[in-house]
Amino acid sequence: MLFVCCKRLFLAALKVVSKLTAAAFGAWEKDGFAPEEEFLAKIKAIPGVSAVETQTYTLEEVKLNKKDAKKAMDKKAAEAEKADVAEDKPKPPEDPAKKLKKVLKEGGKRGVEIEGAADMGGLQFFCTSVDEPEGNVDLLVQCVAAMNEKSDPTEEERKGGSGRVGKMVFSAGLAGLAVAAYVPEDKQAELDCAAWLEHVLRLFKSEIITKDKTVSTGMIPTDSEKNIFPLKIREALILEANNYLRKLGLFPEDNGDSDDDMVFGDDDFPS
Repeated sequence: MLFVCCKRLFLAALKVVSKLTAAAFGAWEKDGFAPEEEFLAKIKAIPGVSAVETQTYTLEEVKLNKKDAKKAMDKKAAEAEKADVAEDKPKPPEDPAKKLKKVLKEGGKRGVEIEGAADMGGLQFFCTSVDEPEGNVDLLVQCVAAMNEKSDPTEEERKGGSGRVGKMVFSAGLAGLAVAAYVPEDKQAELDCAAWLEHVLRLFKSEIITKDKTVSTGMIPTDSEKNIFPLKIREALILEANNYLRKLGLFPEDNGDSDDDMVFGDDDFPS
């Protein structure tokens, strides 16, 4: 094994390196690195030179035979592959209790917002999307239930309160787009909950999962071959759900004024 000591000088973009063996460097060091002092003085005297620095460092030359070199390369490649696998590995599922808490919190908050928007616009029905259920139909149903929960005016933070407003809610996830339709009892004579949802789902030939007068659910699976991606199709489905209501006279007509086109998504309710 050979140790090499170097003395390096920096001059703006100029670099001067003196390379010696460890033994020779020791002798040169005892001699004061001559003629370094004289050289530095001349360099510093050059007009425009503002700083000159020197640095001593040691290089260790390691010689590997072909077998050892191959082992080192294989080890490095294995570590890189392991890092790639770790990065691509799906994240462990979130604790169900914590996930449900997030779902209910989002639903309660969205319920208050829907109630306010319905009061201002005189709406009986509302279409929107939520994030936390992440395409899970069961969680989406619980999110809608949180929206409909009776609001307690004594609570510091109000939640829910939109149970009187019919709604269709969408949630995008990796597996697909979950959809839940809700029609309150006093509006079921005007709107068939299952028929409303079936009309929207048939745009992508998807079947309804549960049928009920009050809450019906469905799922549109992701299909990359058919270019069906949840986030890509979501807004078009919200628009179609509203158009179905318009035909029944249950939603304001779109007269070209953006203020009257009540299509709501995540961006309409900033956190």
